[in-house]
Amino acid sequence: MSNALDALIEIFTWVGLGGGSLLAFVAVFLLLLDGTWLPARAVVEHVDGGRVVRWFDEHGGVNEAPLSAHDDAKVGSADMADIFYRRGSAHRMRLTRSSPVVRFLSLLAGGVLALGVVAFVVSIVLLFARG
Repeated sequence: MSNALDALIEIFTWVGLGGGSLLAFVAVFLLLLDGTWLPARAVVEHVDGGRVVRWFDEHGGVNEAPLSAHDDAKVGSADMADIFYRRGSAHRMRLTRSSPVVRFLSLLAGGVLALGVVAFVVSIVLLFARG
């Protein structure tokens, strides 16, 4: 039974540390690809095709983007909304600063790395407990 437990802990250690490191690398890469998103206060207006938001960017230019059904439901009946627009890219906005994919991968990487660290600590404790 002891050998099976040691093998299981070893697997969790390597998968946790290796897989968590790989996921963290992918999350950082996607974060860099995502670019810089700046905050802005946008005006919500009704147009023929639905609702749009309009805002001023950092250079004073006016931008406009249509609201998706999800964003429209999140904004609700408000006349103004706090948004984030992408620097260097016209007419791109979202309601959150960071990408949901990057946030998910970051949390997943942290959890998998934590599993690897806990398994490593348990293996060290068992090594010294057995003498």
